[in-house]
Amino acid sequence: MKIYHSLDSIRDLHHAVVTSGTFDGVHIGHQKILNRLNEICSQSGGESVILTFWPHPRMVVSDDSQNLLLLSTIDEKIELFAKLGIKHLVIIPFTRAFSELTSEEFIQQVLLDKIDTRKLVIGYDHRFGRNREGSFEFLVRNASKYGFEVEEIPRQDIEDLAISSTRIRQALLSGQVNVAKGLLGRPYALSGTVVKGKQLGRTIGFPTANLHLHESYKLIPGNGVYIIKAHYQGTAYNAMLNIGVRPTVDGIHRTIEAHILDFDKEIYGEDLSVELIHYLRPEQKFDGIDKLVSQIHIDRQNTIAYLSQ
Repeated sequence: MKIYHSLDSIRDLHHAVVTSGTFDGVHIGHQKILNRLNEICSQSGGESVILTFWPHPRMVVSDDSQNLLLLSTIDEKIELFAKLGIKHLVIIPFTRAFSELTSEEFIQQVLLDKIDTRKLVIGYDHRFGRNREGSFEFLVRNASKYGFEVEEIPRQDIEDLAISSTRIRQALLSGQVNVAKGLLGRPYALSGTVVKGKQLGRTIGFPTANLHLHESYKLIPGNGVYIIKAHYQGTAYNAMLNIGVRPTVDGIHRTIEAHILDFDKEIYGEDLSVELIHYLRPEQKFDGIDKLVSQIHIDRQNTIAYLSQ
């Protein structure tokens, strides 16, 4: 997949079949659009092109951007687009000036002048341009003027899947990682750097990797204990994850700590990613360290039993 970080860097696209959007999560509703994009390219001999925007538009134009929680980082989206067989990815730097482009200016300056779009594929109710004034109906009315075809993924096709990024966020925040997995088409993942914590886990026989996320806007699921797969240097390990404030030891700050089963390497300062497989239980305050340790032993047994299935 070729990646362009500006419109001016685009070169020689052949019969561009284009879709655009933020694609947060690249969930199975998005995948339906992208699969249709690839299908059209196979039929027409064209090349698939995704237009996306970074920073996320809400980071630029929204008053509550500090509260923005995203399902995927830009690097995660790049990896997912590549796996789906997309040929070209255009990452448009989103600025306030760009947000002021009218729908007609967006079509002329981006879709036509820079990409020479031959067909545009969009999800239902997709809007673009200043104040989201551009619509599928607008495109259809002006298709002959612009010289490219327009196809909309029907509303029913997406609604039948009951997919939305909002629904996925709600599921994750309430610990429903199995629901999120079904909507994403894969387990939800977190990636970061392993940093030193208070090292309490080491003293009770359950050393943990304290994960500091690469991006502050990445959504962290609800507090609790999870069964996970931990990925380190290309190898997947069975593991447990605790998200929360560790109330038994009077913790204050929220942490993300993975206990990797049958693993004894020092990995401070190194990257680790985790896939959330199953929610085990809520975080709770125990009456002393001994009872906490007893529960962690039970969590470990349950993790091994679940993953062995």
